[in-house]
Amino acid sequence: MNDNHQDIIDTLITDWKQERPDLDASAMLIVGRVLKLGKTLEKRASKALRSSDIHYTDLDVLATLRRSGKPFELTPTQLMQSVLITSGAMTALLDRLVRLHLIYRSPDQKDGRVKLAGLTKKGIKTIDKAIETRFEEANEAVHIFDASEKDTLSLLLKKMIIHLENES
Repeated sequence: MNDNHQDIIDTLITDWKQERPDLDASAMLIVGRVLKLGKTLEKRASKALRSSDIHYTDLDVLATLRRSGKPFELTPTQLMQSVLITSGAMTALLDRLVRLHLIYRSPDQKDGRVKLAGLTKKGIKTIDKAIETRFEEANEAVHIFDASEKDTLSLLLKKMIIHLENES
């Protein structure tokens, strides 16, 4: 890689070194890039999913239901444990997916107070197509790394996530 290429994070660090040389801004070389990368990857995923007529947040819920296995049903609480949205946003999202005929809602046999969310046939077809698109896009995003670099980066990011989650 060409280390002479400057990115926005390099510029920010240079500016902070000049304005506040007393601060150690070096961690932002990583944290800033992870944040920027997250936004960039989410934009790429959303763009790739346009042909599927679903949003990135839709994909998260539909994929969670699909990978749960037959009968592809989960409670809202189970869905909340796997996706990154609030409970209020989850309710609105599930209502929208029902209107699109991608999921159905039905009472849980074990607890009638709970309404399960399940994939419809249309939902299964939609998520199966969309997840292929999503995985292709993800592979394109990391194709610049060889297998060893991918393994190392994956382990380092996992280590950071686990550490930060255990801290809070």
